[in-house]
Amino acid sequence: MRFETIGNATVICYEDRPVLATDPWIEGGAYFGSWKLSHEIPSAQLEAIKHTKYLWFSHGHPDHLNAESLLALSSKTILVPDHVGARIKTQLEDQGLRTQVLPDREWVELSPRIRVMCVSDYNQDALLFVDVNGRLLVNFNDGNALGSERFVKKVIRAFKRSFLLRLFSYGDADMINYFEEDGSRILPAAAQKRPIGPTIRGYAEMYGVTDVIPFSSFHAYQRSDSIWVNEFTTPVSAYPIGFDSTSVRLLPPFISYDCVTDHHTELNPARSPDEVIDPSVFGDDWSEQLTSSEVSELAAYFKRIEALRGHIDAIVFRVGGKDAAVDIPQLGHRSGRQICFEVPRGSLMSAIRNEVFDDLLIGNFMKTTLIGKWPASRLYPYFCPVVPKYADNGRAFTAQDLEGYFHAYRARNPFDFIVHRFNQRSIQTFRNIVSPQGRAFEYGKRAYFILKRFV
Repeated sequence: MRFETIGNATVICYEDRPVLATDPWIEGGAYFGSWKLSHEIPSAQLEAIKHTKYLWFSHGHPDHLNAESLLALSSKTILVPDHVGARIKTQLEDQGLRTQVLPDREWVELSPRIRVMCVSDYNQDALLFVDVNGRLLVNFNDGNALGSERFVKKVIRAFKRSFLLRLFSYGDADMINYFEEDGSRILPAAAQKRPIGPTIRGYAEMYGVTDVIPFSSFHAYQRSDSIWVNEFTTPVSAYPIGFDSTSVRLLPPFISYDCVTDHHTELNPARSPDEVIDPSVFGDDWSEQLTSSEVSELAAYFKRIEALRGHIDAIVFRVGGKDAAVDIPQLGHRSGRQICFEVPRGSLMSAIRNEVFDDLLIGNFMKTTLIGKWPASRLYPYFCPVVPKYADNGRAFTAQDLEGYFHAYRARNPFDFIVHRFNQRSIQTFRNIVSPQGRAFEYGKRAYFILKRFV
């Protein structure tokens, strides 16, 4: 009876044999080759993943649901969250894979002493509780308990030992490749490399766990047009800095934990070798231009998303040195806001045709310039999560679609959902006003943790 944490966001749970592996990215790249695993997966854990009975995928990002890795794991039973739109389930089954939807907030037994419970959210993400012989894993991957915080805390309180597994980093795992209109790069908040320990402590104490394990944070950049971001990724040595909790134990990221003796050992995986790969290896040539039919594809893709209307006037794609503008239909007034995405043709059209625009944002080789008056949170909330989450993954394109989408999630837990959405609007207002580069943002985050711990 044990669990092991390895790779980017993989936890392997054992009862005599491997029973479950989560988000198994075991080979290949992610985000059009921009990302690779920062640490190699040792042979013992790699074999365990390949021989496990069940896989669980939290969401569709390729550092979690990885197409190349899935080729080696196609014989497994794949557990998926109960997402509105059911995109992951549908596409996996279209490929002939065997899936099982985990009902929201219900325990499902996988073996005599291992059971799981999934909680999905409107951001098209999900958390997974795993009970391994009475020890509770709270696998947040890179998400949050959106609308389910009270429920999560209640489940945690029922266990004597609990482990929070979550992304903690300086903040590179999002679009940070921003530029001013004059062409100068905007330094990301991650460049400040503020101590992560206080944030780890804040989340762990807020949820009331006994242990916390840094998770879903172990990638490096390898494309020649994105390796600049490696300066802002988070080394393993950074996690303990500033962590001073007296009630929570901080464990290393890669461990084997015995769920009988409660002892753990470090796995110490090797760092992946440094390499720089030309974008052409991934089908990208920055000099290629769009065809007229491809410009029409871009226009059709964005004009169908009604939630953009009134917030963004146009999206300009600078491809091969030539601009192509997509005018967004308006609601009687213009916002004065535009976006310019400078991006290679190959990955752009692949993202559009496969409806994975978020992969371009997170890959951080696409250059983004915001024109007009935008909030301090930049692409949020007018472009993200509207395009990548609600439209691409949730299949909500019209205003009516979006209303039904949120109604479906609200119906699962009406009171907590309404309270959460009110809180989120307050948080978004704060983010719109306060720059993440400023000290006020850090003080606000600490105050948030204190408030949420007791309320």
